[in-house]
Amino acid sequence: MKFDCLDIESIVGFEWDEGNIHKNENKHGLIWTTIEEVFFNEPLLVVEDFKHSLNECRCVALGRNNFNELITVIFTIRNQKIRVISARAMSKKERKFYEKA
Repeated sequence: MKFDCLDIESIVGFEWDEGNIHKNENKHGLIWTTIEEVFFNEPLLVVEDFKHSLNECRCVALGRNNFNELITVIFTIRNQKIRVISARAMSKKERKFYEKA
């Protein structure tokens, strides 16, 4: 069964790669729990990343964690779970786009 990146309703949880957990914390100062919060807070903007989607559906989520930090999350869907590839603070351009929506 193929899952659309934009069909967040079909998601049953998160799947984490141990390396990505440490990378996001060390490089961007974000722990995995605060990254997951982005998907539960409104507004949440999700767009497919066609530029980097060569082998699987890859998406970009723009949202807020529970500390009201603006976060960009790059992710894919595997086995009905969100698999975070990377997460970081939104860029100035992303913030502008997010705040207009």
